[in-house]
Amino acid sequence: MRNQIRYIVAAVVVVIGIVVIVATQGSSKNHPSSAPPTTTTRPGGPIAPLTGLPDPSGTALKRPALVIKVEDDTNSLPQWGIDQADVVYEEIINGGIPRLAAIFNQNAPARVGPIRSVRPTDTQIVGPIGGIFAFSGGAPYAIASISTAPVKQVDESTAGSAMFRDPNRPAPYNLFGSAAALFAIGGGTPVPPTPLFQYRPLGQGAVGVPVSKFVVNFPSIYPMTWTWDTTTHSWDRSTQFAGPDYTANHVRESPKNVIVNYVNYVNGVGAFTSYANMQSGGVADVFTDGKEIVGTWARHSKNTPIEYLDAKGKAIRLTPGQTWVELLNNGAPVTVTH
Repeated sequence: MRNQIRYIVAAVVVVIGIVVIVATQGSSKNHPSSAPPTTTTRPGGPIAPLTGLPDPSGTALKRPALVIKVEDDTNSLPQWGIDQADVVYEEIINGGIPRLAAIFNQNAPARVGPIRSVRPTDTQIVGPIGGIFAFSGGAPYAIASISTAPVKQVDESTAGSAMFRDPNRPAPYNLFGSAAALFAIGGGTPVPPTPLFQYRPLGQGAVGVPVSKFVVNFPSIYPMTWTWDTTTHSWDRSTQFAGPDYTANHVRESPKNVIVNYVNYVNGVGAFTSYANMQSGGVADVFTDGKEIVGTWARHSKNTPIEYLDAKGKAIRLTPGQTWVELLNNGAPVTVTH
């Protein structure tokens, strides 16, 4: 085994509708346009739009997406409900601290949190899926930003019994929510949410370079390590600040897919008003089925899903199941062990 450090710096230039990406080792790749992501159609029953998994009850098709903002630093532990999210975005906020936008549709855990405040990056995350956006509050500039998004906002002041404080934990890290109760508030559209990714059929392997683990180097004490579990066929998550990532219910956080989505943090990484620019394109490092696929990403409008393409310009298809998207700043390294 050997460690390989990639310093990926993406320069995006739009020329007659073609996105040219300058990626690792100075090579250039063309990014042709392609059809929007869709779930794979399979016989035998409904498929959940945000996981690509069978949904025999059809529940996922009858409700919108629910996005819940969750703290992700030392004060957040233990977290609740993250293992049941369909998709999790990890963004960098002020001070270089990571924060999660956990998206629920197929599952509705009774307790999710700790719930924290909105940030401007969230507006770009929720654009394609709309739905219900649950958060604790936020600075005026962040509230103004999310108010432009196609979501129903629910905060502590409007959630009623759908959010509650845990008296055994210190504020502000003691606010939690019931996903089922938040869904019951209603009002979110579209129903069902727009798929964010394309998936391979269950049991079909991915084509890529085998990887045993990789480290996403977020700032300061927040690098995240993902290790391939050959038993569960998923990526076990560990943090530098707390070790192996287990929820409060002692469930290992271990998604089927991890996408390192390189972005430019406007106003600077960790600045108070910074946000991830998810409206152009850049480098994407996709980890699925124990393999790495280095490609590109592009987005054609703020309310359409990001497209992930391999080096040949073909859509990267994920393993059905939970997906984490790491919004890593351009130029930060990903350490890959083969």
